[in-house]
Amino acid sequence: MNIIPDLVGYLAAALTTVSFLPQAVLTLKTRDTDSLSLGMYSLFTSGVLLWLIYGIYLANPAIIAANAVTFLLAAVILSIKILNLRRK
Repeated sequence: MNIIPDLVGYLAAALTTVSFLPQAVLTLKTRDTDSLSLGMYSLFTSGVLLWLIYGIYLANPAIIAANAVTFLLAAVILSIKILNLRRK
């Protein structure tokens, strides 16, 4: 087993997952989603969910962990976006 590809995979997963944290925190604090695209977040969240299912199917911890966290963060943002649209 070559450890370098695994480390690169885990690092990539960690960085892309953490990249959603600032937006999720900002959205939770301000509840402002006017500048966020409903279409983009809907498609993205669906795609991440499919990646999570794929990771579970492969029993790949890196794919599962990264996409589970990313899905939760994206789902929070998407939920607030939808709630804001319903209130308008």
